[in-house]
Amino acid sequence: MDVAPTTGAAHRPPYSLGPLPEGRRMVTRDVQWVRAPVDTIFALAREVEAWPQHLAHYRFVRMRERASDGGGIVEMSANRPFGPLNWPTWWLSEMEVDARRPAVRFRHIGGITTGMDVEWAFAPQDGGTQVTLWHVWDGPRWPVISGLAATWVIGPVFIHGIASRTLAGLARAAEAR
Repeated sequence: MDVAPTTGAAHRPPYSLGPLPEGRRMVTRDVQWVRAPVDTIFALAREVEAWPQHLAHYRFVRMRERASDGGGIVEMSANRPFGPLNWPTWWLSEMEVDARRPAVRFRHIGGITTGMDVEWAFAPQDGGTQVTLWHVWDGPRWPVISGLAATWVIGPVFIHGIASRTLAGLARAAEAR
């Protein structure tokens, strides 16, 4: 899918991505307890264009289209380190920001992970916030090996490898505020 970069100040209506779909082949769950209030870590999670300032493994984040809730269509690229080597990744997502819950939702619409659903959930706890990062997906559109690729390689090696670093890095940034 090719979406033109944002121009001007117009904002589209927010995406309504709904709850995470159930019954997907691949489910990854990363959890981080953050010594910061919900508002602090939620602000960092939803300000995706600032992620490369906090996260060394992020190559870039670009809003291609803005929605009135702070979401829109976002293009992201991050490295998955393997020792001294980095494997570059890229994806395009619809992004929804729900300040009432609070939660940030993504649905991948471009890249190898097209069709993946992602949710950042925030739960206040004494002295901080528990952040849970979910990724659910049936796998790439490859015949025969789709499920195996998603559950044995892409999910545990790439998704978890990038998500755990992202969550830990934003936690450090929130705790430093």
